[in-house]
Amino acid sequence: GEEHYNCISALHKSMRGSDENASLYWLARMLEGGEDPLYVARRLVRFASEDIGLADPLALTQAVAAYQGCHFIGMPECEVILAQCVVYFARAPKSIEVYRAYGNVKECLRTHTGPLPPVPLHLRNAPTRLMKNLGYGKGYKYNPMYKEPVEQDYLPEELKGTDFFKERKT
Repeated sequence: GEEHYNCISALHKSMRGSDENASLYWLARMLEGGEDPLYVARRLVRFASEDIGLADPLALTQAVAAYQGCHFIGMPECEVILAQCVVYFARAPKSIEVYRAYGNVKECLRTHTGPLPPVPLHLRNAPTRLMKNLGYGKGYKYNPMYKEPVEQDYLPEELKGTDFFKERKT
């Protein structure tokens, strides 16, 4: 019932708050109460990107490994795998930078009026002669061929200069 959602919320908030003891408590309460360990593992995968993000890019690897470990061996053996992941997450630095930036991109798309801007010609693939003649791929600079990063626009003209990592004004 509702306690299922209350416990997963408490687990998330305990990890987010870097409280490893409370994180372990809520994990154990869920598992000992019969919660599906794969449900918990799936939530940890989401947490890795949503709450830890780029502050510790290995968190996602930890979460996926925990999910796979739980899938392979099941309960009760997988409980320690989940416990390790939960403690890792509680101790990890946190960042919601990517989560917010992606939300800003979605908001930009939702609030755009009219047709979405086309992909700039230089970014389009040109597998046919016709596409090449139409200018697809023309002027594209293949970065690995240069010693330094190249100046090149990657967003449509209408979005030039947009920084989704900065707070958006609503």
